[in-house]
Amino acid sequence: MDDRRLETIIGRLLQTGVLLAAAVVAAGGALYLVQHYADHVNYRHFAAGGPAVQTLSGIIQSAAHLNSEGLMQIGLVLLILTPVARVMMAVVGFLLEKDRLYTVVSLIVLLILTFSLIHAT
Repeated sequence: MDDRRLETIIGRLLQTGVLLAAAVVAAGGALYLVQHYADHVNYRHFAAGGPAVQTLSGIIQSAAHLNSEGLMQIGLVLLILTPVARVMMAVVGFLLEKDRLYTVVSLIVLLILTFSLIHAT
C-alpha cells in the first residue's frame, strides 16, 4: 500500500461516514416531523431529551424502535465516530506500509480520542 492509495481510502471513508450520518439524521428529522407535526412548542422552557437518548445503549434501543430522536442521535454518534474510524484506518495503513513512527503517532492519537470519548461528560 502506498501513500496515495491510503489517502484515497481514508478520503472515501470520511465521505461515506459524513454522508451516512447526514442521511440518518435527515431520516430521523423527517420521522420527527411526521410524528410530532401537531405538537405545541413551548419556547420558554428547555427540556432535554429523556434518559433514552442520553446513553449509548439508550440511543441504540431508541433507534431500534424507530424513535425519531434516537435516529437523530445515532446519526450524530456516526458523525462523531467518523474521525475515529479515520485514525484507525491510518493506523492500519501505516502498519501495512511498515512506517513505525506514523503508526505510533496514530496510535497515540487514537488513544487520546478514545479516552476523550469514554470520559466525556
